Amino acid sequence: MWHNLGQLLRYRGLIQSLVARDLKARYRGSVLGFFWSFINPLLLLIVYSVVFTFFIKRPGADAAHPDQLKGPYAVFMFCGLLPWTWFTTALLEAAGSLIVSGNLIKKVLFPAEVLPIVSVLSSMVHFVFGLPILAAFLLYYEFIDPSAFIQLHAAELVWFPVVVLVQLIFTTGLALLLSSLTVHYRDIKDLLGNFLTFWFFLTPIIYSYRSGPIPIHWLNFNPFFHLAASYQEILYFPENAFGHWAWLLAMGGASIVFFLCAYWVFDRLRDSFAEAV
Repeated sequence: MWHNLGQLLRYRGLIQSLVARDLKARYRGSVLGFFWSFINPLLLLIVYSVVFTFFIKRPGADAAHPDQLKGPYAVFMFCGLLPWTWFTTALLEAAGSLIVSGNLIKKVLFPAEVLPIVSVLSSMVHFVFGLPILAAFLLYYEFIDPSAFIQLHAAELVWFPVVVLVQLIFTTGLALLLSSLTVHYRDIKDLLGNFLTFWFFLTPIIYSYRSGPIPIHWLNFNPFFHLAASYQEILYFPENAFGHWAWLLAMGGASIVFFLCAYWVFDRLRDSFAEAV
């Protein structure tokens, strides 16, 4: 296991080439091509802004509802939805990556773990492309519309790459585990979409964990809660202190352990992939 894990750095050129191939294939035949990576999150955020401004009114924070969101709800939702989209897209694509690329798996010297990792990194590229759109809206509300209560603080923004790194490790571990198990249990791929939908509603993305229906002590058992809450506290909530840092670091440590366990399972099943696909 440790030998194969150490070989991953040697395959970085292969991973880069496969990620580029995946991105080109996704937009092949499209007039706008890679620009859709910027247009899709922009249109999504505009739609949310219009819907929750003119059609669905949410109560603002006041003396009667001190825990309600003060800023624009669409921006709050997008702070959690953008990383969630990366997470779910990566897992759904990674689950079937070994089956879809069965011709590569059957090559003796091809490193199978590269395929789920490519799925995670390709989805991460789209996440990165969506960040400028989110940043533009955050800056607009901070400097043009101060009544929106959006305040960005440099002391909190330095934590942003840490959150992304923790999510990358956790998502890669899940992708390796799911891809290796799906080769032998094809039902996993069909069940995964429904499970992720259920997981989405258990995670405070469309509602704030401060005023949501799930008690905080139950939310602490949800791994993605700590990622979503970290993104929201860094980008949306106006408090100066990033209060979720301890949970984020604990999540980072747990993600490393989980990644190693998932890679161990993947490595144990590696020899059976060629025959199973």
